[in-house]
This record gives sequence, structure tokens and C-alpha cells, in this order.
Amino acid sequence: MRVRRTIGSLDLDVSLYVEPGEVVAVLGPNGAGKTTLLRAIAESRPAGVVFQDLLLFPHLTALGNVAFGPRAAGRRRREAEAVARGWLDELGVGDLADRRPSQLSGGQAQRVAIARALAIEPPLVLLDEPLSALDAGARPEVRRDLKRALDRFAGAAVVVTHDPVDAAVLADRVVVVEAGRVVQEGRLDEVTARPRSRYVADLVGVNLLRGTASRGRLDVGGAEVAVADSAVDGDAFAVVHPRAVALHRRPPEGSPRNVWPGRVAAVDPEGDRARVLVDGAVPLVAEVTAGAVGELGLAPGVEVWASVKATEVGVHPA
Repeated sequence: MRVRRTIGSLDLDVSLYVEPGEVVAVLGPNGAGKTTLLRAIAESRPAGVVFQDLLLFPHLTALGNVAFGPRAAGRRRREAEAVARGWLDELGVGDLADRRPSQLSGGQAQRVAIARALAIEPPLVLLDEPLSALDAGARPEVRRDLKRALDRFAGAAVVVTHDPVDAAVLADRVVVVEAGRVVQEGRLDEVTARPRSRYVADLVGVNLLRGTASRGRLDVGGAEVAVADSAVDGDAFAVVHPRAVALHRRPPEGSPRNVWPGRVAAVDPEGDRARVLVDGAVPLVAEVTAGAVGELGLAPGVEVWASVKATEVGVHPA
């Protein structure tokens, strides 16, 4: 689909395709046109929509809110409520079916709004920052429930988010929009390894490592990553900003908890800094000064050691 809109200073011209069963995350800075894109799509084709204001009917229960769409589509009450209960259960709020929106927490209301969008069984569902209004404690659980629901959903899904962890957990592909144009798209690991703008480098260009967390460590394909948060257990993502990765030509002195050998795969200069792609048991992108590139002799094929403080590793349940 191609979306063209001119609103004030925003000139939006975006081509977007999403296959049935696929989830695409749209990322971009404030004012890039992400929400405008979603609203334009919602106006042009049948879709289930969850915007940030949720707009649940205050006089209806959670069950009534979710059953409203199927009922409006002509389903009998009992059938519509069965569909609604199925989606409420899928999103972990089946026991709250009789509560009204005023009796729900933010995370519970968000789940109900998502269930309402999915219950009409649309060919496309659109979600605008579905987790941004939640506190840090509620976000991982809602993210997991949303992931499970989208896995069950047969249609296509577009999720606007600013969080690379949301994109990593929920999406098959990401599309980066800046100033109304697509500047980059592909799998998240492809985008983070080769950012094409400062926004992508700063916000999306983080290292995302998936593994199994246990007792302050993350097992990533046989290599261990020490993390400061020992509360996360099970399938998880570790997030490391490239600026937190230090490179050395020999094993570093002292006792950094995370040190791995690797080989430079690419050096991409960006002004007075450079992004260095390091292949190894723990593949990483490091951001270093242009001076460090010369001092360390960094070039493709050079063997290096990468170190990261455990306190610089953010860990999130997958």
C-alpha cells in the first residue's frame, strides 16, 4: 500500500507492505509521520485499530467492549461473547470480563483494547505505541501477552513503537520512517548493523542479544553475558548500546565481567566516530572515536577483544 498525505509541514509518502500473518514495526522520531500513517491506513481499508487513547466504551464491561465489534458485524450475542472471551483469555484478562474500564489498570485496559481490535477478525490490525503508556513493571508481561495474541492472529499487523525491544519481540520486520519517508527497512538485526541515519544509529542501533537468562547471566548460543539484573529468568533479550562496547587489541587488564574475542568485520565512519562490527561468539557493534580506529589499527580482519560492563547490559524478558 502507498500512503500520501500532506498535513502542515509534514509531507508523507510511504509505501508499506505487510503479508498475512506478518507483524511489521514502524519506528521513527517524533513528527516523522508514524501515527499519521496509521490513521491514513485505517481510513482506507478495513482494520482493527488500537490508538494511544484506547477509547473503550465507559458504560460497557470489558466483555461488552470486546463483543461490540462482532455484534455490530451481525453475530448473535452468545457467539459474539464467546469470541470476546477467547481473546480476553488470550490476553490474560479473562477474569476481568465483568469490569468496566474505570475499574481496570492501565495494563488491563490496554489488553482489553487489543482484544477488541482482534475480535472483529480484520485482515489488518494497527497498534499505535501499544506499550508506551505502561509503567516499566507492567510492560514485559503485556508485551508477552501481545506477542502471543499476534502469533494467533491470522491477519497482518502494523505496530508503531519507539522501543527496539518491542520491535525485537513483536515484529518480523521493521520500517524506519523519518520526515515522512522510509529511510530503512528489513529485519531488526540488519537495520541495527547498518544504520543509514543518525536517528537509526542512536535509537535503533543497539546490540540486541537473545538467550536464556538465569542468576544474573544470559546464555547466548553457548557464550555467557553477565548482567546486573538477576531477577529475569528464562528467554530474554540483552540490550547493549554500541557506545558501551570497548575494543582492545589484547585481553584487557582488570576484571571486566564481560570480555569476548572477535574479529572486525566492518568499520563504518560517521563523522568523528565510527561503528565497528565485530564477529565472534557474541557479535557486537561498537561505536568508537575516529582516533581510536587509527590507534587500534581497526580494519576488517583484525582480531580484537570486546568488553562491556555488566551494568551497561539491559535485560528484558522475551
